[in-house]
Amino acid sequence: MYDIITFGSAAKDIFVKPKKLTVLKYDKDFSTNEGICFPLGSKIDVEEIQFNTGGGGTNAAATFSKQGFKTAFCGAIGTDLAGQDIINELKALKVDARFVVKKREKLTNHSVIILNEGQDTTILAYRGAAELLDKKDIPWKKLKTKWIYLAPLSGLLCDSFEEIVNFAQQNKIKIAANPGMAQLALEHFPEIAKKIDVLILNREEASFLTKISYEQEKEIFKKLDEMCPGIAVMTKGGDGVVVSDGKNIYSARPLKDRKIVDTTGAGDSFASGFISDFIRENGNIEKAIQFGLANSAGCLSQIGAKGGLLKKGDIFEKIQVVKEECDNNVCIVK
Repeated sequence: MYDIITFGSAAKDIFVKPKKLTVLKYDKDFSTNEGICFPLGSKIDVEEIQFNTGGGGTNAAATFSKQGFKTAFCGAIGTDLAGQDIINELKALKVDARFVVKKREKLTNHSVIILNEGQDTTILAYRGAAELLDKKDIPWKKLKTKWIYLAPLSGLLCDSFEEIVNFAQQNKIKIAANPGMAQLALEHFPEIAKKIDVLILNREEASFLTKISYEQEKEIFKKLDEMCPGIAVMTKGGDGVVVSDGKNIYSARPLKDRKIVDTTGAGDSFASGFISDFIRENGNIEKAIQFGLANSAGCLSQIGAKGGLLKKGDIFEKIQVVKEECDNNVCIVK
């Protein structure tokens, strides 16, 4: 019996730090109104390069295993060296890789991550073998676990999202989901959400799902509480996190003096950290928020999505969590 099995992508991450990076304002075609600029046809000097593994499914599995949970990962890789690197790292992390499927049709997912220290990274993503995991590849009868964690899914695995949730419900397995836009765009996602125990979204995803501007937090959570009878979490990047259990709203901001080297995997590290302490502390949301933010801070302090993750027993600074009791959209700080 596993404590938790994660589903999601597995990737080989290549981090490059150019000696010089030019950021230009450009509001016509870029959603962020900014873009990085290199001279066309030139050779760009890189002062640092690192090779790591990533992907939402393996990143979360790394946290759970480091926190002492018996963990397995289910996903797809290619039959290439990058895929073998992922298997080797999972084994080194004591994550069971027996549910990993090798696909010949595509290479393992790869990402080239352009670092801009202290700022958001730019990622060139090749979505390869991870998208080919079909429900026929999932060993349903062997999924003996207390929890299932669903990272953002795409490709054929996205088509299996509802089936995995239904399987969990039928087998009394708890579900934590950190869905991506592909799942949120499913027409029947609101029905699926009713079966999820912990739903974790960033503010853009929460706004997309509820069709409410992300500045209107109370209205967003009113809608999320209607959709999901479990715990609803909305992350806000550098502005922290807000969580609702249907009766209370919890909020916290990250430490002001945290060191930011690389933002890759920050969302995965918070989500998996939150779930780790939520399980360990029998549903204590305040402690789950504190550990999630601490795990994310550790991730941000190093290049790569796994290197800075906290290990079981690590000492960390606990941030203040504000708890508000809410009734009919009126909240009182407790």
